[in-house]
Amino acid sequence: MVPRVLLVDDEPGVRTALSRGLTAEGMEVSTAADGHEALRLATTGAFDVVLLDVMLPGLSGYRVLERMREQDVSTPVLMISAKSGEVDQADGLDLGADGYLVKPFSFLVLVAQVRALLRRRDTAGQQACLRVGALEIDRAGRDVRWDGQPVTLSPREYGLLVALAGHPDTVVPKDDLLRMVWGEEQFVTRNVVEVYIGYLRRKLAAVGAGDLVQTVRGRGYRVSAG
Repeated sequence: MVPRVLLVDDEPGVRTALSRGLTAEGMEVSTAADGHEALRLATTGAFDVVLLDVMLPGLSGYRVLERMREQDVSTPVLMISAKSGEVDQADGLDLGADGYLVKPFSFLVLVAQVRALLRRRDTAGQQACLRVGALEIDRAGRDVRWDGQPVTLSPREYGLLVALAGHPDTVVPKDDLLRMVWGEEQFVTRNVVEVYIGYLRRKLAAVGAGDLVQTVRGRGYRVSAG
């Protein structure tokens, strides 16, 4: 899935440069130029990472972060600031920041930190048990059940189902499934996704869940209990 990044900085040049760079890295970027707009957007929960400047009009980055955490918004936040003092960095981390980057910084380092926060979020967000309607997936035991009936799946079939069930009612493109389930295996083509989706559907159909995995023509697949 395309990572969604909220970039908050009051300098137009910084916003433009970082937005272009992060977009080129395959991320979807939204921007805000002041603290109030940053807080409004950040509390929607629609972003995977927030890049938050400290010095902002309206509300400082510290206050934006503080109010996000008060409202139980757990989105990872990377503070970006010209303030390099230990106290400044400690203040940001104490308020709930997940990282602190001092200006001027290397764009490569910024991207590396953003990707690290995305990986950490994905790991922390992995639920022990996934439920979509009558489907239950116990990640710890790799146990799959539909309406209480066990479903025996191969490792690839299981990986596909988890990738889809982890984003219920959301279309997941073939290329994303290929990366999530097969990783960097160069010999694997997009057609293998179709083949294994077919295997998965047959096993689900055997327990009455033949309509669980849906094809969205030209876009990908989704799991929906509706």
